Amino acid sequence: MSSKGQFGKGHEVPVQHQKVPGLESKLDPAPIYDQLPTGDGKYQPYKAAGKLSGKRALITGGDSGIGRSIAILYAMEGASSLIAYLPEEEEDAQETKRLVEAKGGKIWLKSTDLKERGNCKDVVEAAVEKLGGLDVLVNNHAYQMMVEDIKDLDEEQWLHTFNTNIHPFFYLSKYALPHMTPGSAIINNASINAYIGRPDLLDYTSTKGAIVAFTRGLSNQYVGKGIRVNAVAPGPVWTPLIPATMTEEKQRQFTSPMGRPSQPSEIATVFVFLAGPDSSSISGQTIHANGGTVVNG
Repeated sequence: MSSKGQFGKGHEVPVQHQKVPGLESKLDPAPIYDQLPTGDGKYQPYKAAGKLSGKRALITGGDSGIGRSIAILYAMEGASSLIAYLPEEEEDAQETKRLVEAKGGKIWLKSTDLKERGNCKDVVEAAVEKLGGLDVLVNNHAYQMMVEDIKDLDEEQWLHTFNTNIHPFFYLSKYALPHMTPGSAIINNASINAYIGRPDLLDYTSTKGAIVAFTRGLSNQYVGKGIRVNAVAPGPVWTPLIPATMTEEKQRQFTSPMGRPSQPSEIATVFVFLAGPDSSSISGQTIHANGGTVVNG
């Protein structure tokens, strides 16, 4: 395996392929989930400050990638969590559990398919039961698959993408909100693609635009009740989704104005910020952790 987090010459991502949904255990190089870049090509450990002490979080897609890093940084900041993931991601979920517990954190696992409405309700109830309540909902899970032209975009894929990427955000939020109190937060994972209109991910891009609109509308419903709703719009990030869904050509082009993809840890810090008191006046907003691409909105 390559060194952790280190890409090839010119920060090129090594082309590789996995089956959907992809496993972090098979990624080479391994993503970085608890360290941040120093600016000289090296990394230093994330420095926690107890910002989420006592918080209880439900994190979807928490087995790998951004979700894994969120679970780890939340644990370092004093939060306990329950992560939801697909059954085929059990290996990664167990590793996330091990990593969180190594930081002294508490975590519970829930294997489920969130495309089913009833499963969304079940996972919220499981989180409330295991955690003793719910303060933070992180809607993070997603599906994508590249198709160059709308004429070739299968209608079943369109439905599958919407049933995965946006409908559960509605159900999970609806079921979570009755358990939340002033000071609670919902954080939705959107994407740079909603702002740049990526053509080879039309269905994925469309769902991410819906997430931004959902975030704004739900914030307007609940900000006056002390519950904040925000979104994060990552750019290129090194996660299992890349080798599982992107062509060789697009993997070679997988970079940002910084000259590299972001690491999951660099996105997870934004989720820490939005869950804690430092963002107390921020709601209905989208934070663009995208490696330097300037967008409007």
